[in-house]
Amino acid sequence: MNKLYSQCICILLVALLFSCEKKIKNESAPVQIAFIADAHFQDIYAHFEDANYKGIENPKTGNFVNIRTMQAQLQSTRIFNENYFAFIEALDDIVARGIKYVALPGDFSDDGQPVHVKGLRKILDRYSKKHGILFFATTGNHDPVKPFTQEAGKTDFLGVGGQEQIITSSVKNLKDTAEGQLKPIITSEIKKWGYKDILNEMSSFGFYPQKEYVYWETPFSKYGYGEYSFEKAEEASHLNKRTYQIDAYNAHPDASYLVEPTEGVWLLAIDANVYVPNKELTEKTTNSKDFSGASIGYNNVLLQKTHLITWVKKVAAQAKEKGKVLIAFSHYPMVEFNDDASEEMKAFFGENKMQLHRVPKEDVAEVFADAGIQIHFGGHMHINDTGVQTSKNGNTIFNIQTPSLAAYAPGYKVLTILSETDFDVETVIINKAKNFNSLFPLYEQEYAYLSETDSSTIWNKDILTTENYKDFTKFHLKELVRLRFLPSDWPKKFADSFLTASGKDLLLKNSTSPELLNAHLLANNLTLEAFEMWTGFDMVNDFYKLRSADQLAFTDIGENRLKAYQFICEELKDITDEKLKLWLRIFEKSRKGAPSNHFRIDLEADSIKNITP
Repeated sequence: MNKLYSQCICILLVALLFSCEKKIKNESAPVQIAFIADAHFQDIYAHFEDANYKGIENPKTGNFVNIRTMQAQLQSTRIFNENYFAFIEALDDIVARGIKYVALPGDFSDDGQPVHVKGLRKILDRYSKKHGILFFATTGNHDPVKPFTQEAGKTDFLGVGGQEQIITSSVKNLKDTAEGQLKPIITSEIKKWGYKDILNEMSSFGFYPQKEYVYWETPFSKYGYGEYSFEKAEEASHLNKRTYQIDAYNAHPDASYLVEPTEGVWLLAIDANVYVPNKELTEKTTNSKDFSGASIGYNNVLLQKTHLITWVKKVAAQAKEKGKVLIAFSHYPMVEFNDDASEEMKAFFGENKMQLHRVPKEDVAEVFADAGIQIHFGGHMHINDTGVQTSKNGNTIFNIQTPSLAAYAPGYKVLTILSETDFDVETVIINKAKNFNSLFPLYEQEYAYLSETDSSTIWNKDILTTENYKDFTKFHLKELVRLRFLPSDWPKKFADSFLTASGKDLLLKNSTSPELLNAHLLANNLTLEAFEMWTGFDMVNDFYKLRSADQLAFTDIGENRLKAYQFICEELKDITDEKLKLWLRIFEKSRKGAPSNHFRIDLEADSIKNITP
């Protein structure tokens, strides 16, 4: 009897312990992963090791900095200087949230320059050691620009007196110098590194196995999950064992890897860089001029990197078999990112405008959805967007575009893994960044110099009155529209008539019945005066806000303005002016994309729903 009693007590204790263990496991904090894409980090405080040049002195702080001109920033899709402060702000915010895993989906550097990659590595090392954060990077078209290291430089660094300063890695890059031009600076620190050097410098951040990882492999690894060891992974990680054939003579590195940083979570880092030969090659070459850049992304992966598709299928099948949560990330989008307006945009702007060559074909989403990818985080486009596509076989992929810290609206994504099928995705906007305006006195010098030389493309000095980092990026976008996008992308005849017209002008000119128009305005609680407050240029600028920030732009545009845009798109949808009708259709689609701010994904139901619009 006593023996039976003891056995019952033991069984009860085991059951109680199991119940407690299960309860603790269920109540433990869910795994969170932050995604910072397109940081385009430049170490503005770094000094070149092989050149007697410290940069220019900031009269406000006394520090010496190496920065690009404001003129260069406002004609580029990325900010070069202030994003340094935004990057630190984002990392500090991640620390405050207690997040321990951070993925960098490419373009973590400006152009793979040694000075910037080294500076980035030092910062990531500091946050790893101090806060226990594990970083996982993948390559973008700016890191590396080409597979092999190449000489490079920039002509638009900011020099003394507000002039442009050339900094280059080789005198061979120099052209004839103009009278009065500052003496060029020569330093190897500004060349563009290739795969070997970048991966060596960033080796601790996913590209190579680390002892703390539960598991790590590449598309070329020979071992399986059950026979894994750090020693085997280390042996398989050598870059000369991670190559694929371009043609009969040339092979390029592939930096893809799978890592299990914590039990049960698999991060799939896909290197979607493809460097297509510019001509038929008849021998092995490391001349970067023989290959194109990698900005196309997955359209070329389907042509040149089919080994990745085979590998992804294998990884996805194993993840399902072993009960692992599989999250993929890479630099390039897998799903159309123009809110299904790409065809209309081709018709309106032209096939070679608006970066439409970067839009992935439907085949990309089909192939990777059927391969087993359900959630993918991308970058490259500097936009906040969510694309959802279901393949013909019924497999759904959710492509989450992470905004850039170097463009409007600056931010990063936080993925919270609630279960194997439930995920919370939140976009964190970097509204403020400490010291973001500390370089403004140097831009004052640049503006004064440009004013003296009577530059026809001088930038708007009001950007130096912005009070926070988000507003700075918003102003950057507005100037980018004025100085670059409108002159290069927009049909001139349409722009000349549309940009200066008020909303009221557009309505009255294109409405077939004034009486019907007034009735529709009344039904929507609107008056014609509401359309006098903005012009076609304002609508175009707001279109770029929507294109860049999606739902996050709603507050900046304003409820009343959005309501007016919605009305004019609906009211004029059947007009005879085909060009205007097409433009309004594009605008309306950009206003009605999938949830992109804070949302929940349910893989079991293949559904996505807003938490915060």
